[in-house]
Amino acid sequence: MPRQRGAPSLLAVFAHPDDESLFAGGTLARHATAGARTAVVTATWAATTHRAAELAEALRILGAGTPRLLGYADSRVPESAPDSARFLDVPLDEAVGQLVAHIREFRPEIVITHDAYGGLTGHEDHVHTHRVTMLAFHAVGLERLYPGAGEPWQPSALYLATHPRSVTTAWGGYLPATGKAMLTVPDEQVTATVDVGPWLEQKVAAVLAHRSEVERGAAPGLIAGLSGAERELLLSTEWYIRHNPVSALTALTALTELMA
Repeated sequence: MPRQRGAPSLLAVFAHPDDESLFAGGTLARHATAGARTAVVTATWAATTHRAAELAEALRILGAGTPRLLGYADSRVPESAPDSARFLDVPLDEAVGQLVAHIREFRPEIVITHDAYGGLTGHEDHVHTHRVTMLAFHAVGLERLYPGAGEPWQPSALYLATHPRSVTTAWGGYLPATGKAMLTVPDEQVTATVDVGPWLEQKVAAVLAHRSEVERGAAPGLIAGLSGAERELLLSTEWYIRHNPVSALTALTALTELMA
């Protein structure tokens, strides 16, 4: 991701606690080290849960502030937010409006989120977070959309965390066999390849801060069992697709004016 004078502020939007560290931990740490304001919005899990506490520790390690939780339930874990609906079941307009409020309040120059596949495994919450973030990114600068969610603000760039097809061989030997193909993109679609090697120690520490996921053998648990060399091989690079908002934003502006 390009470095800019003055360290561009960065807001990451991910589905679950631990996604921020797994998908973009190095990028968050890199920007924070350069003096950027960084923050993370997490779509699921309530603030009173153990995973929210683990998220707070991971963000402290990455220099990414305090958790910003939408507070919806994980689609597969009802107890993640027992008093709230599943993220997938919430009216789309409500979810987009909540995220618009966070973006307008933080005023980032860059937003990052899941790619359209939702990462290698295609988790449905990841895919939905991608969709909600795309809509929020295009709405956030338009004053007549979500007027109660703060003053309009348009970030300059949206990056989608992804994996190029060329990494399939390296990753395939470490992920549990599911019978499903890994969801990667053609290498030429990747527009930003970020070397996060200097921040790998922070990234791994943030991943491992999600202790309950380590214990249950989810992705942080797999990483806990890797050697230093394996961690360097698999985790020292992060990949992104830059989304160009110009044409879509122009169309959305025109539609808003027609509806006025």
